[in-house]
This record gives sequence, C-alpha cells and structure tokens, in this order.
Amino acid sequence: MFRIKKLDIFIVKQFGLLFVGTFFICQFVLMMQFLWRYVDELIGKGLSMEVLAQFFWYMGLMLIPQALPLAILLSSLISFGNLGESSELTAIKAAGISLIQTCRSLIVSVVLIACCSYFFQDVIGPEANKSFRQLLLSMKQKSPELEIPEGIFYDGIPGSNIYVQKKDLKTGMLYGVMIYRMNGGYEDAAIILADSGMMQSTEEKKHLLLTLHSGEWFENMRSQDMAGSASVPYRRETFATKRIVLDFDGGFNMADAAGISSSAQAKSMKRILHDLDSIRIYNDSVGHAFYNDAKNTTFFIPQPHTAEDSVKLAKAIADDKTELDSIFQKMSIDDKQAVVKEAMNTVRMKTSEMEMKGDYSFDLNKNVRTHQIEAINKITLSLSCIIFFFIGAPLGAIIRKGGLGLPVIISVLVFIIYYIFENSGMRMARNDIWTVWFGKLISTAVLTPVAVFFTYKANNDSVVFNADLYINMIHTIFGIRTKRNISKKEVIINDPDYTVDATRLEEISNKVARYSAEHNLLKAPNPIRVFFHEGDDQQIKNINAELEEVIEDLSNTKDNVILNELNNYPVMATHAHTRPFRNKWLNVATGITIPLGIFFYLRMCRFRLRLMRDLKAVLRTNSAIKERIGKMEAQADPSTGKNSKIN
Repeated sequence: MFRIKKLDIFIVKQFGLLFVGTFFICQFVLMMQFLWRYVDELIGKGLSMEVLAQFFWYMGLMLIPQALPLAILLSSLISFGNLGESSELTAIKAAGISLIQTCRSLIVSVVLIACCSYFFQDVIGPEANKSFRQLLLSMKQKSPELEIPEGIFYDGIPGSNIYVQKKDLKTGMLYGVMIYRMNGGYEDAAIILADSGMMQSTEEKKHLLLTLHSGEWFENMRSQDMAGSASVPYRRETFATKRIVLDFDGGFNMADAAGISSSAQAKSMKRILHDLDSIRIYNDSVGHAFYNDAKNTTFFIPQPHTAEDSVKLAKAIADDKTELDSIFQKMSIDDKQAVVKEAMNTVRMKTSEMEMKGDYSFDLNKNVRTHQIEAINKITLSLSCIIFFFIGAPLGAIIRKGGLGLPVIISVLVFIIYYIFENSGMRMARNDIWTVWFGKLISTAVLTPVAVFFTYKANNDSVVFNADLYINMIHTIFGIRTKRNISKKEVIINDPDYTVDATRLEEISNKVARYSAEHNLLKAPNPIRVFFHEGDDQQIKNINAELEEVIEDLSNTKDNVILNELNNYPVMATHAHTRPFRNKWLNVATGITIPLGIFFYLRMCRFRLRLMRDLKAVLRTNSAIKERIGKMEAQADPSTGKNSKIN
C-alpha cells in the first residue's frame, strides 16, 4: 500500500519550490522569444494598455504547456543536484532507499502535471489561441498612430502620400508640406503644396483635419466623358488658408473570429477528431470531381467494353492520326504555325489548370495533416513532462551539482535537442515529406531511450560522466600506450630479494627468446582464424604475469638506478594481438561487418608489431637490471651479507 512518508514530503517540498520558480523563469523566456515574432505589430500602433494586457495574457496562456516540460527538467536537475551536492542523496541511498523509491512522490506529481497539461491544451488552450489570433489580426488591421516623419513620403493615411520637410515637435506645425491625393487613381491625382500646416484628429478618431497655409492645389479634371480626348484640363487653386478632411480610422476594432475558429489550434481533441471525418469526405469529393473532369475533358479516351471494341478503337485512332497528319501536311506554313500555336496555348492552359488543382488539393491535404499534428501534439507535449523528469532527476543525481550553473547549461542543451527534433519533425510532417506520426513522434522516440539510460545508470550508481573512464576507453580502442610511473617509496617493509629476482628475470628472458623464435609477429594473421575461432595467447599472458610480480618486488628497492630501469618496462597488451574482443559472437559480428572488421584487423596487426617491440624492450631492461644487481652483489658487505649503498 502506498503511504506518504516524511522523505516523500521532503522531496516534494524541495522540488515544488524550485518548480514554481523555474516555471516563471521559463515562461518569461518563452514569452520574450515569442514576443520578437510580433514586435512589429505592437510598435507605432498606439495600442491601449488594455489591449496590450490582453495580448500578453493570451500569449502566456498559449505558452504554459511549452514551459511546463522545461520547468520540470530544470527543477528536477537542480533539486537532485542539491541533494547530491549536500550528501543528502548519499545518506538516502545508504539507508537502502533506491533512486526510484526516492522519486516516487515526484513521479506521481509529474504525472498529475502532465494530465493538467493535456487538460489545459484541450480545454483552455484552444480558446486562448483563438482569442490571441483574433487580437493579433485586429492589431494588424489597426491603422498606425499618426507620426509623420521628416524628409520621406508617409503612406499611413489611406489614399494619400504626405511629405513634410520639417516639423516642430512642440507646436505640432508642419513646414514644407507636399500631399499627393490618389482617390481617383494615379491619373486623377491631386497635388497640394503648402508652406506650413497642422494636422489634428477628430474626437471620434475617424477623420483627420488638415489646416494648410499659403499653398497651391493642382488637380486633373479627367472624367469618363473625356477619356478619348488628347488634352486633359486641370484645376489650379491658390489659397491662403485651406482645411482638408482626410479619412483615418485611429480606433481599435476587434476582427471577426469566424475564420480563426476553423483552424486546428483553436479546436479541442474531440472536435479535431470529429472535423477530420468531414474534412476527409470533402477532400475525397473534390478529388473525385477533379479526376472525373480530367478524364472527361483533358485526358478523354473512350473505354472499350469488349475485345472487338478494343480492336475497332485502336484502328480508329490509327486512321484518325493518319488523316490528321495528312491534313496537317497539306496546310500552308502560316496555318501550320497557327495550329501549333493554338495547340501550345491549349497545353499551357491545361497545364496551368492542373497545377492550380494540384496546389488546391495539396492545401486540402495540408489541412488534414495540420489537424492530425495538433491532435498528436496534445499527447506528445504532455508526455514530454514525464520524459524530461526522467532525464533531469537522474542527471541531477549523477552530476551532483546544484544551483543555476551547470543544471541550466544541461537543461538548455537537452531542450535544444528536443526543439530541433520537434520542430523539424513538425515541418516535415506538415509539408508531407514525412508521415505525420513519424514526424511528431521523432522527438519522443529520441529522448525516451535517453531517459531510460540515465534512469538506469543513476539507479545502479553507474559511472556516466567520469572522464577517466572515457579516456581509458579511447586509449584501449586506438591502442594508445600508458607509461609506468614507479617512484621511490617512503616506507619499505620488505626489501627485494635481488638474487631471486635476477634469476627470475633470466628465466623470463629465456621465455621471451623462445616465444619470439616460435611466433613470427611480423607475419599477418589469418582473418578467418582471428574472427571466427576461439583462442588466446596464454604463453604471453604467463610471461607478463611473472614479469609483473618481479617488477612489484623490485619496486621496494632504494636504488635509483633500478627504479629508473623499472619505468622502462612497457605495459604489454596480452590480448589485442590475437582477437579484437574476448566475446566470440562479438568477434564474429565484427568480422561480418566489413568496414569495422578491416579497422580491427589493422588494429590487431599494429598490436602485433607493438608486442614485438615490447619484448625487445623487456630483454634490454632485464639485462640492465641483472647487470645492476650483479654490481650490487659484488660490492656487498661480506661481514653482514647486506648490500652496501651504491651511488
């Protein structure tokens, strides 16, 4: 039976406080990133604080499902990193409580958050999306705030272009005014020049009152009755003061949401599944209509019912072709050109018609894919909350670093990987390059094994981010040699038995000589024997084991010469020159995989040459150490039987 323990309450408190804080941080970052897409719609529109508040409110509601997974990832990383850094996680594991048992209260909490995310996307999200897009459309349609710049033509007023040479910001006066009014088109444009003027908005913000001083008005008098005349009369007016009323809607009007409500983002899961059937039926009817039209007009061919009809049809087509060819050959060159031109025009017209129908059909199918993508997205975005938790919590337990440093970097990297796969898959699915299921599930399919791997490693206390482990692995794969580092010991319990060690080194030298004579290491081995037969070089293993025992005994010496010579012994690889791996089936799989097999075969040949050089180094070092031991025995103190110090 599941019981709430003090540990569960402690973990939930640690996670809950961090989750609230990181959620607002992630929400703010996403809103700022989202805001840059629509910053042009906000600047220069004179929007009221109420409209801006609605804009940010609906934007925040839309981005909550995206902020939840990132907040869970970051908060779980920080919380378990803090527990590991303060050794609390070590104490919990020492009490016999595994990582999964520690996380059980958080697992329940994250599952509840994922359910809330799905509910939010299915109920609140569609309404917020519809209201946001309606508000955004209204903002796009709103006329900009009247702010006429200096030195350039301003076209923010419908039907007019205004040029102002200079303006006074304090008084609002405009100097050097030039106005092009094009209410009747460019041919009936009116040009107004004035030395100065002032522009004011009416109280209802539907019109502009323009007061001009000391100017002239030029206007064409073209009309429908004078369309055929060569000369066009015009009107010229000189004025001291003139007032002009211009149409300008400076208010904010909410756009119609009829078209917005039909988008997939503004629908719940139930409505999406319901509308998909209607959309598919409509698309099928359009496709059948296009097919029947093409079959009966552009690609019309009579369909025979019997074998005799087929023979008659083929004969009629051949006769018609022969007759048409003869008629075409009898035509004049001009007639032939006219016929070919007419045929080409017909082909172009039919091609354009087919392309137009193809684009229309693609848009219809894209609407189906968009609804499918939105339905799957409601599920995958909720599942990402659970997946991100099983990535963040194990990673925090492994790296054991709290705070906002390393956890933030790891969270950003994981989220970038998720965003790349999610965004790329959605684009591919929407453009019908990938199937909808593959495109939308690729991010989940990539991150789920990662979550399972980190959870397994953290639960078993396996090493994941140990740099020495990966460095040693790279050294093993590429055969990078490691050197001995034997130094003088401060405390020596037992001195080495030089006589016995010298005798053993002599025996090792004899074994090495016999091994070199029996095995030609310069000869390339048989690939079949290497990859498909079992067998290790037991002889070289025994030689290496005996040599390591002598080195271990001589490392207790106080003689610097012997210590230096011991560091000249190579670290021999006793297996790599015979088999790539110790597992038989792994060797077989490597041999079957040709590129991989070639790499490991060449690697094994390299290790054979390396072993040959190592054996020569062993013989040289054995001789040097035996010679040094001989000098030490020759200078030994005859009264005590102990070696004297040799400098």
